[in-house]
Amino acid sequence: MKKIFFVLLVGLMFFSVLSFSEGTVKIGVALPMTGGIASFGQMVYQGIEIANQMFPTVLGMKVELILADNRSDKTEAANVVSRLINLNGVVGILGEVASSNTLAGGAVAEKAGIPLLSPASTNPLVTQGKNFVSRVCFIDPFQGHVAAIFALNNLKAKTAAVFTDVAQDYSVGLSNFFVKDFTAGGGTVYKEYYQSGDQDFSAQLTDALSHNPDVIYVSGYYPEIALMAKQARQLGYTGPFLAGDGAEAPELIKIGGSAVNGLYYTSHFNADHPATKMGQEFVAKYEALYHTSPSALAALGFDTYLVMLNAIERAGSTDPAKINAAIRSTKNFEGATGYITIGDDGNAVKSAVINEVVNGQFTYVTTINP
Repeated sequence: MKKIFFVLLVGLMFFSVLSFSEGTVKIGVALPMTGGIASFGQMVYQGIEIANQMFPTVLGMKVELILADNRSDKTEAANVVSRLINLNGVVGILGEVASSNTLAGGAVAEKAGIPLLSPASTNPLVTQGKNFVSRVCFIDPFQGHVAAIFALNNLKAKTAAVFTDVAQDYSVGLSNFFVKDFTAGGGTVYKEYYQSGDQDFSAQLTDALSHNPDVIYVSGYYPEIALMAKQARQLGYTGPFLAGDGAEAPELIKIGGSAVNGLYYTSHFNADHPATKMGQEFVAKYEALYHTSPSALAALGFDTYLVMLNAIERAGSTDPAKINAAIRSTKNFEGATGYITIGDDGNAVKSAVINEVVNGQFTYVTTINP
């Protein structure tokens, strides 16, 4: 009888292991695949897909990615997170990109107790007071500081016209941090305002250029930055532009043309100067697949997937609470964008890269450490 029981027990254990290994782990991906900032979502998803191709399993199970398009809309951002959790049963979510959308979607994930890991939402409010919302990117106080110091020291700017998109939490916050550190360093600021979707910036530019600024700082996203640059050049501005990571997209150059040459921006990555061996491997995989160099957002998407998988492995479980705890104990994880440490507050400590648009190419300038 004991022998029969032992055989049955071994069989049951084998069946359990087999079932475990043949299962799937569902991870949601909430991104703007259409709408005003669709390019952001598409680039992030390219990185996630490459990471999934390189590392398709976790805990012996296949990773199933479930993509949901938030259409670049705040309300839909909350809706897709809800659907991923309640209809698809995901154990974690990669996304979202824009800080405003992550604030909306993050509130849903927080209430449900599902970890949401953002690749690129830099506004401090994204993680503030949250237990289940984290990120793999640096935050805007650091990004704004880096831009201000670069403007003062490298561009030798004493005056700056600062353009803020009042419809985006990201832009409002980033402008505030830039202004704080630029003025603390002795600079003078002239403030201008616009909204996402605006096409004509002539009134704001005319006012700004009347002060003869040494630099124009735009804290918004690539569609408006490109149009603003074209219109500023048409009005006779020949000086440099400076922007945040929201500037980086191929569409910046497609829309802006030669007008965006001389635009500097803070970023997370440059394919010509990967900070790690994993970064080199990512660049090679991306270039083999797409025959072009990867963007910072693609690299951040890649890292977001890897950090989530690493957390699941270290947790040894698909329990969302355990995965979340592992995410927030990530230490010196080697990603494409550098070595990632995520604190108890959900924020990553990262270096920043300064890139410049030179002859229609995103060109590496320097790296600034925290």
